[in-house]
Amino acid sequence: MDSREPVNILCLKWGTRYGPIYVNNLYAGVKRHLHRPFRFVCVTDNPEGLVDGIETVPFPPNPGMDRQWPNIFVKLLIFQDGFANLKGPTLFMDIDLLITGDLDCFFDFHPGERCIIHNWIERYKRWFRKVPPIGNSSCFRFEAGASNDVYETFIREKDDPSLAWKFTKGSQKFQTYAMKKVVWWPEEWVCSFKRHCMWSWPLNKFLTPRLPRGCRILAFHGRPDLDVALTGYHGMDRGRKVKTHHTCLPTPWIRDYWPEGKEED
Repeated sequence: MDSREPVNILCLKWGTRYGPIYVNNLYAGVKRHLHRPFRFVCVTDNPEGLVDGIETVPFPPNPGMDRQWPNIFVKLLIFQDGFANLKGPTLFMDIDLLITGDLDCFFDFHPGERCIIHNWIERYKRWFRKVPPIGNSSCFRFEAGASNDVYETFIREKDDPSLAWKFTKGSQKFQTYAMKKVVWWPEEWVCSFKRHCMWSWPLNKFLTPRLPRGCRILAFHGRPDLDVALTGYHGMDRGRKVKTHHTCLPTPWIRDYWPEGKEED
């Protein structure tokens, strides 16, 4: 696509676990690594603390889901035509991502198509079967103003008991299905901290996690969280002792891409 045409970056923030520092650092990473005009929009229930340059819009009303709102299924509502007055190529990113390289490729890759990460699963789960065709919704691209079918599919099918299996284990399975034909990002562009950076036991006890070559976006899905990985993952976590083979040493290079560090710093 023409690099002079503006694009959109979209993210979500609600609750108290992830404060404004996550959105501000994501915005700083976009400014550093995206070399074309862009609009940065955060959908949030609390815009306090967000820096200038970040637009904010409120969450849409609960579409009738029998669960706390907002929740992860908000990601299905952002496909609605007219949402936040967005139009054109839109890259959604979770706010706990680390931007480590050029982002222009995410708009030049298969323009006009819907792109998403092919979700990562543990190696042992791939021994006897293929990786399921499910995306990881921490980073995906779509055409705002031309993706209403995803929203309509969600609204039409969310209360159908015969389709309940599509909504198990969060929104990712249903979102991939509703997006219909998707294109997977190249594997080296979007990496998982716990799958690609952390060493396997016993090397995790002696070696610092490493950033894979060619990685442009680093995802922190599951545990450890981004701020926890910075200082090291060990000891107790949510009232339970972290298993030895899940621990990692502190990862100081995270500060190169997330300079504010922990929120209380």
